[in-house]
Amino acid sequence: MSEHYYTEKPTTGHDLGQVEEELRGRTYAFATDAGVFSKKGVDYGSKLMIETMEFPADARVLDVGCGYGPIGLAAAAMAGQGQVTMVDINERAIELAKRNAQRNSIRNVRILQSDLLAEVAGESFDVVLTNPPIRAGKETVHRIFEQAHSVLTDGGALWVVIQKKQGAPSAVAKLESIFASVEEVERDRGYWILKATK
Repeated sequence: MSEHYYTEKPTTGHDLGQVEEELRGRTYAFATDAGVFSKKGVDYGSKLMIETMEFPADARVLDVGCGYGPIGLAAAAMAGQGQVTMVDINERAIELAKRNAQRNSIRNVRILQSDLLAEVAGESFDVVLTNPPIRAGKETVHRIFEQAHSVLTDGGALWVVIQKKQGAPSAVAKLESIFASVEEVERDRGYWILKATK
C-alpha cells in the first residue's frame, strides 16, 4: 500500500509547490508539498465547506485534519475576534499550515501536531470543522466525531464535509447517535456538508 497523507512523518520525497485560491472572496496563497492532502489545489469538498460554514466572529474554532490550512485559515478570517486551533497528525502538513498562516497574515491561529484531538483534550470549542481523513478508515472518522462532541460547548456544532460514495449515509447515522441534532446543510457534486449540534 502506498503511503497516504494520514501519517505522522511522511517519507514521500518533497515536491514543494504553491497554489492560489479564492475562498469566501479573499485570495490566499498556499505552500503545498508531496505527502499532504490535495497538494495541487484546495479540493472541492473543502471549498464547499468553506463557502457553507457559518459561525460568530468571536467563535473558538477547531479544525481537525487541517492539512496545509485552507479550512482553518479561512475560518480564522471569518472569526476575526475569535481563535482558531488547527490540528493534524502529519508533521509536514503542520509546517506548511504554519507557513501559510504567516504568508496570509493570519495571526488568530495556533497550529498543533496532534493525533486526532489528543493535544486539545480538556479544552472547549464553539465550532469543530473537519474534512475527515476517509482513507484512514471509518473507525478513525467516527473517533473524530466522538472526540469533537467531547470538546464542544453545549449548543456548539461540528461541521463535516464527506462524499456520499465515501460513506456520507453511515456518517449521518453515526452523528445522529452522538449529537442532539444533525442537518444536511448543503449537497453538491456528491459532497454533503453536515452540521451536527451538541
